[in-house]
Amino acid sequence: MFYLLSKLSLTDWQIKSWQKSSYLYKLIGLLASWHSSSWLLQWSEAIGALLISTVLIFTPFVSTSLAGLLLVAVAGYWAMTTLADSKKIAATPIHFLVALYWFIAVFAVAVSSVKKAALDGLIKLTLYLLFFVLSARILRSPRLTNWITTILMLISLVISAYGVRQQIIGVEPLATWNDPTSVLAQATRVYSYLDNPNLLAGYLLAAIALSIAAIFVWKRWLPKILAVTMLVVNLSCLYFTGCRGAWMGCLVLIAVFLLLLRYWWYSYLPSWAQMYLLQLVFGGIGAVLLVAILFVEPLRIRVFSIFAGREDSSNNYRINVWEAVYKMIADRPFLGIGPGNEAFNKIYPLHMKDKYSALSAYSIYLETIVETGFIGFACFLWLLTTTFTQGVQQFFRLRDLENKQGFWLMAALAGMAGMLVHGFVDTVWYRPEINTLWWLLMAIVASHYQPVTVPNNDSDYSKISFASQSRD
Repeated sequence: MFYLLSKLSLTDWQIKSWQKSSYLYKLIGLLASWHSSSWLLQWSEAIGALLISTVLIFTPFVSTSLAGLLLVAVAGYWAMTTLADSKKIAATPIHFLVALYWFIAVFAVAVSSVKKAALDGLIKLTLYLLFFVLSARILRSPRLTNWITTILMLISLVISAYGVRQQIIGVEPLATWNDPTSVLAQATRVYSYLDNPNLLAGYLLAAIALSIAAIFVWKRWLPKILAVTMLVVNLSCLYFTGCRGAWMGCLVLIAVFLLLLRYWWYSYLPSWAQMYLLQLVFGGIGAVLLVAILFVEPLRIRVFSIFAGREDSSNNYRINVWEAVYKMIADRPFLGIGPGNEAFNKIYPLHMKDKYSALSAYSIYLETIVETGFIGFACFLWLLTTTFTQGVQQFFRLRDLENKQGFWLMAALAGMAGMLVHGFVDTVWYRPEINTLWWLLMAIVASHYQPVTVPNNDSDYSKISFASQSRD
């Protein structure tokens, strides 16, 4: 099984041989002489980190158009530094599958019945992917990783603190976010600066994961206290959003992080803890949640509404949208209608039920199939499988080296898992506030990539070894 998984995740893919035969890869370093003579490009990584940080700082507060302009700047900078790169930084299997998905999206645009709208979506997708490529390169530096993640957490602290303030003073909803027939119809759902509680909740998942990691990475007590404060405020704000999908995502996030922590400290634990500590921790968390659900009425009502089916207006709305989306998929199952919300807005009204207009499929998985068909969806699942497999492999490598950068990797894997669970029932993932965070977490995983040597069968899988390649 492990051998098959290694093949599926391109663990033993010979990237260097591909690089030697790729004409596209040979463009890298075309202007290398300019790099060596340019004073400004001697600081290329710091400038790249500044651009990434600028995107993370301003995206939650500005319009989508301005966020797009910031991403255009990132894309332009990536193109300039790539042509002038003298280091020839190696690609990873994750890069390869990201590029493959992009090519599938190009074909989806080519066969789309709404090509102009789909082309707009392709441009947006391209900007996000170039943000990922630049981030994966810059985050190879532990110092810049700490810088960028710290900036993101400080911004999220401002956003979540304002959300908690909204809960304390009360805030009028900007839309009908609560079931009008529920006893919680007038309940406060905070939205902070993002103007949507579900969007805010999705944004906070990455911040929560990174806050947990910061507790272990930051060395002195004062920074650790700040990390704990961030975690508490972020979790509080997430609860006050009332977003059920993000709540489930957060539970998965915490479970994945605890599981990784168990393996990180496994050799240091006494024998009884190696066998039972994880069960005791999960059992304790489950007991606390059960007590909270039983005795906190708003929480109990909100949780039980998940299982209410069509009796809950939010559930009913999503079910009706999904039924229309199934028809869209049936019409173009192979390559879809093309990427982006503009293409969706052109096609969805042809299948929608009366009074159930929508801007997306309310599920990132259904949205992927709608946009790029089952071919694109298969590539998307391949990308996820490869990313998590590569991430786990690099996690064990960093654990063996006792490298604390492994905690940022844990945060990336846990945060992605939480966002994917939230994505089952929502598509705020496609908004720039969250999509940039998703690709940042993906970049953290890709930035730790080291080639490995894989044995020929499962019985020798313990002999897996990493090539000697330094990380900046």
